[in-house]
Amino acid sequence: MEVRGLGQLLAALAAALFVRAVAGPGPALLPPADDEDSDADPEAGGEGGGVPPVTIRWARITCALKNKRGDVARFLLSNASGEAKSGRLLALMGPSGSGKTTLLNVLAGQLTASPSLHLSGFLYINGRPISEGGYKIAYVRQEDLFFSQLTVRETLSLAAELQLRRTLTPERKESYVNDLLFRLGLVNCADSIVGDAKVRGISGGEKKRLSLACELIASPSIIFADEPTTGLDAFQAEKVMETLRQLAEDGHTVICSIHQPRGSVYGKFDDIVLLSEGEVIYMGPAKEEPLLYFASLGYHCPDHVNPAEFLADLISVDYSSAESVQSSRKRIENLIEEFSNKVAITESNSSLTNPEGSEFSPKLIQKSTTKHRRGWWRQFRLLFKRAWMQAFRDGPTNKVRARMSVASAIIFGSVFWRMGKTQTSIQDRMGLLQVTAINTAMAALTKTVGVFPKERAIVDRERAKGSYALGPYLSSKLLAEIPIGAAFPLIFGSILYPMSKLHPTFSRFAKFCGIVTVESFAASAMGLTVGAMAPTTEAAMALGPSLMTVFIVFGGYYVNPDNTPVIFRWIPKVSLIRWAFQGLCINEFKGLQFEQQHSYDIQTGEQALERFSLGGIRIADTLVAQGRILMFWYWLTYLLLKKNRPKYQQLLPPSEEDQNKQQVKEVK
Repeated sequence: MEVRGLGQLLAALAAALFVRAVAGPGPALLPPADDEDSDADPEAGGEGGGVPPVTIRWARITCALKNKRGDVARFLLSNASGEAKSGRLLALMGPSGSGKTTLLNVLAGQLTASPSLHLSGFLYINGRPISEGGYKIAYVRQEDLFFSQLTVRETLSLAAELQLRRTLTPERKESYVNDLLFRLGLVNCADSIVGDAKVRGISGGEKKRLSLACELIASPSIIFADEPTTGLDAFQAEKVMETLRQLAEDGHTVICSIHQPRGSVYGKFDDIVLLSEGEVIYMGPAKEEPLLYFASLGYHCPDHVNPAEFLADLISVDYSSAESVQSSRKRIENLIEEFSNKVAITESNSSLTNPEGSEFSPKLIQKSTTKHRRGWWRQFRLLFKRAWMQAFRDGPTNKVRARMSVASAIIFGSVFWRMGKTQTSIQDRMGLLQVTAINTAMAALTKTVGVFPKERAIVDRERAKGSYALGPYLSSKLLAEIPIGAAFPLIFGSILYPMSKLHPTFSRFAKFCGIVTVESFAASAMGLTVGAMAPTTEAAMALGPSLMTVFIVFGGYYVNPDNTPVIFRWIPKVSLIRWAFQGLCINEFKGLQFEQQHSYDIQTGEQALERFSLGGIRIADTLVAQGRILMFWYWLTYLLLKKNRPKYQQLLPPSEEDQNKQQVKEVK
């Protein structure tokens, strides 16, 4: 009784904490800024006048990777300086490993924090230190992540509802979404689902433009795009770059990283930064200017050669032979030195190196994206609608789960066909109920861990914008998936129950279905926790079944709870397999009479339950225990998602020690 009382106390505590987490206000969002442009009409963003012009200047940006002893092992960026102006498209170009993405992430405040990184330098917006105020930014990543079952229009409309001011009328929001669809060339596919690897949807180029459209909802002044043409064919790549070019002409400051563009794409750039091994080789106007600059240094671009290819070859190390490696490295070092001398003269006449007030916080850049926070219930309603559409439209997944439910029910029903009331049927019943509990839990777990890590990436991105809190998201997900999640255990039970001739009353059948349904939800909640804990889908698929195996071993069939070692006796209490199995056994065996051939044979179902240490409680107790487990996993998922929110590296002013290290590097 003491153990049971302690278990109830812990479960009540977990339930209270979960309710607090879900019903509370959620993680605190950044306070609203006082700037006047927050009340600007979002539709004005497309008119050129509604986007505040922004010029970004950076100087002496150095990103060093340190070893375990704290010494610099490698420079990812070294003394990088440059400028991006409003209304111009700036491209960061260079070979793989040159520092393009690192510099882009630094400027966007998106460089993932790490103890082994040291980041220093100066970053100014419109001539003021970044710490003085925030500006709206958009960051388009290489991976285009969306809810696959929503259409393009629905994706944009939901983003608008979550990000735009609540005071805007539905007609204004719809007009704004239609304007974005038109500007980004998405009108023809507006009512097509986004799709994924399982369901064909829109093309890769259209997904990239949809990513841009989602980021443009809040009318950002600055747009960052990381390798926007990766994975696209030449036609789609050019359409994406043309879109970025149009956005620059609309008044946005556009910065993108790109590896080696074709000639027509290169012609769309206004400015370029050439990087090699973390150092700047050229920064300035694009098109003919870099060719003239390098020609003045003795490197001429041959006729009828793509300028981008010429520049890429010029700043890349040739690994074809030892001699070519040495000569190409020498060439790059000379180019770096020439440009460094040019920049040194420019910086001597500039105020960029003034360290006052230059401490950088990524949150300051993004604070204006979190101004108009929605109420809890409004967030819940919008997220519930999205989760409902995603769950019910996912035809391929639902068909596979339905077929697996039917197939497993037929297989188990055939193996345990029409069980009688003999003594051997006791073992058969126990085995059937155990595999039922295992099959239900594993099916729900594997489905969740296979999907949630990808969804988590979308949620992290949307929460970084301040679109919603965790409480409404988890609550809406739980409730929206109840109908579809309950359907598969019901299909399974409706076939298996009559085939195996379990206790033939409707009330027992209803309880059977109820137990496996609650178990399915608890396993899905456990899958959410695994997905929130694991860094990738592959890791989640490995961790989830391994953890479930432990619960199977202590599930009440293989190891008698009375014989469990003391150190492991807590595991059966948290095993959803054990509680489901025990509930199914009580439902099946209570009231059964078995045939007796010997005096020592089991006569009643109650005796069978006592022999396997499964009696002494009610079915309601097992359902309550599974409910507590479900709430515990949801609560743990909430804590993990809140704790594992992406953290970004701080940009610090260069210290004297940094300068000394830099001088040593230059001497070497």
